[in-house]
Formats: sequence, structure tokens, C-alpha cells
Amino acid sequence: MPRLQLRIDLSRQRLVCCEAERVVKSYPVSTALNGPGEICGSGCTPRGKHRIRLKIGEGCQENTVFVARRPTGECFSDALAASEPERDWILTRILWLTGIETGKNRGGDVDSLRRFIYIHGTPEDQPMGIVASHGCIRMRNQDLIDLFDRVENGTLVEIVE
Repeated sequence: MPRLQLRIDLSRQRLVCCEAERVVKSYPVSTALNGPGEICGSGCTPRGKHRIRLKIGEGCQENTVFVARRPTGECFSDALAASEPERDWILTRILWLTGIETGKNRGGDVDSLRRFIYIHGTPEDQPMGIVASHGCIRMRNQDLIDLFDRVENGTLVEIVE
């Protein structure tokens, strides 16, 4: 069982890594503009206990663009951003979450895995510490690379208000 545990605090917009209940690292994040919620299509960040189902993007360069969890071969740039100004960019790495609380964030219309809830990188001009995402947890690319190297599949992730 993984030793490290993650806690995402929606009210503080922070992701904290703990080992044996001791904080080892803390990062600013940006969660859903629509607030907390579990319903499919809500654009909200789901609460409760999750696990990292899959780590995606190991070895990819910073700012690698992902679509449907696959690198596109593009590297994020100002020109690319200008071509799609409303796009919610998924960059650098993906930690795909699965809910572990049946009826709360697992199964039916509240399933975090089927909602494609990720911890992922975002362009550097996107704010951290405030709500802004479409439901996922956004991080600075360098912070995400650091986190990605610390966690493994199965790491517990608790999302609280």
C-alpha cells in the first residue's frame, strides 16, 4: 500500500502530501469554478476519498499537450493558446482519479473515473489558489512533475471542502 497520502482542500485551494500524518509537501491548486459536486456533467470537483488510478505522461517534456489522455505531439505555446483561447489545456502529466466511496464518487452518475477527474498541468498564466477549472484539479507544471514523481498508482487522495 502506498505510504504517501494526498489531501486536496477546496476552501484553501491547496494539495498537501502527508506521510504518516506529517506534511511533506504542499502545493497551490485550482479546482472547479462551479464548486464542489459529484454529478456527471456538473463541472464540479468531486469530494471524498479517491485513489490514483493511473499515472500518465511519465517522461514527457514539460508542456506536452494531452487529449483523451494521450500526448498529441504538441508542446504548449502562446501561438497554440491563441488558436484555441477557450480550451481547458491538459499539460505535462495526468493523475487520473477513481472514487472509492460507492454512491458518493463511485458508480452511477457520480463516478469520478467516468467523469475523467484528473490532477493535471495547466498553462503557466493560469491562476493558482482560486477556483477556475472545469472540474479537475489544476497544478503548475513543475509542481505536478514533482508530485508525479512522489506518488504511485493506488495513492489515496482525499478531497475535502
